[in-house]
Amino acid sequence: MQALTQKLRLILTDPSIMRKLGFMIGGLILFRALAVIPLPGIDALRLETFFAQSQALGFLNVFTGGGLSNLSIVMLGVAPFITASIIMQLGTVIAPKLKAMYTEEGEIGRRRFSQYARVLSVPLAIIQAVGLLLYFQAQGILIHGNWFFFAMNVAVAVAGSMLLMWIGELITEYGIGNGVSLIIFAGIVATLPSTIAQLLFTFDPSQIPLYVGFSAVALAVTYAVVYISEAERPIPVTYAKRVVGTAVSGGVPTYLPLRLNQAGVMPIIFALSILSLPEIGLAYLANAGLGALSALATMLTTYTGASVVYGVLYFLCVILFTYFFTAITFDPQQMAQNLQKNGAFVPGVRPGQTTAEYIGRVITRITLVGAVFLGVIAVFPLIVENVTGIASLAIGGTALLIVVSVVLDVVRKIDAQISLREY
Repeated sequence: MQALTQKLRLILTDPSIMRKLGFMIGGLILFRALAVIPLPGIDALRLETFFAQSQALGFLNVFTGGGLSNLSIVMLGVAPFITASIIMQLGTVIAPKLKAMYTEEGEIGRRRFSQYARVLSVPLAIIQAVGLLLYFQAQGILIHGNWFFFAMNVAVAVAGSMLLMWIGELITEYGIGNGVSLIIFAGIVATLPSTIAQLLFTFDPSQIPLYVGFSAVALAVTYAVVYISEAERPIPVTYAKRVVGTAVSGGVPTYLPLRLNQAGVMPIIFALSILSLPEIGLAYLANAGLGALSALATMLTTYTGASVVYGVLYFLCVILFTYFFTAITFDPQQMAQNLQKNGAFVPGVRPGQTTAEYIGRVITRITLVGAVFLGVIAVFPLIVENVTGIASLAIGGTALLIVVSVVLDVVRKIDAQISLREY
């Protein structure tokens, strides 16, 4: 407790940290102000009813920072930029030049890589805006205006997404933490007051045991998320002794920390994108009045919308993408080469290719644990929803994972700022 009090005092008395925190909070307030400005021509009542019935839109709303739930001018949120970043990461597997830019050209290469992702965000934002607005028009939520009215809404939605991406970049540069993640975090946290108010309004004393049980489970899941997010598998490493004149260096044993969850929350984001977009497309075709095609889309929507089928597909996609993103972001071959160049070795393992194979086996085993955990966290709220009948819990596990990851990242960044101040 004393250490926490001392840390808070250091934060409050450090002008640099307070300035960065103020910039971060100011950027998030601006985002929330933009998220309550709706596009013109919306039937708000029908929109609210439709969102309550659509699980796919609820998931997408998480990654738009809450702007999609009222079709605001930032309805796309940072989703186009996230999609562009995912595509660029996939491109590193296909294009060696992109991989070299991201991994070998240092800070300049990573900046160019990010710039390409920003440029790619624009056409993706246009495609997403057109698709979503056509979808809401088919549902009767957005009025059918002329082509100029539709083009104006598309332009506003794309401009809002680009503005939000810029705000996120500014928060990353001048604030504390990753701006894009913080925008998603702010959208999730902004829904808490309405969720709590709804629970209080529908409070039933006979359901107190259920509320207590849910609170206990929520605390246990939060603890598990923090534990797995911080868990590491250490690999012992020893540096060879070097003699320079009369001085001897090296020979000190250390370890190489491998995170249990190397991919972070990206597998869940990508799995949701893969599963949500076909569901929205099928729903659009089902209401398009295209005869047999609409009937087929209705049948597929009913089948894929079943909680068991959706849950199994969701779980498998999360596991698959966890391995995929781990393979993209973690290269055992390069790590083995770096160890060999620095005169380091794993005790009992030959340097070079053998070390790379050993690290690869270790990362494969621990990734299985992290992947299964992410999958369980992703589908657990669906199980709770079927048991309790509370549909709003369907996005709880994903939202909780994002919130915990962002909070831990911000805490680490603040600790780094405090350490820098002490130095």
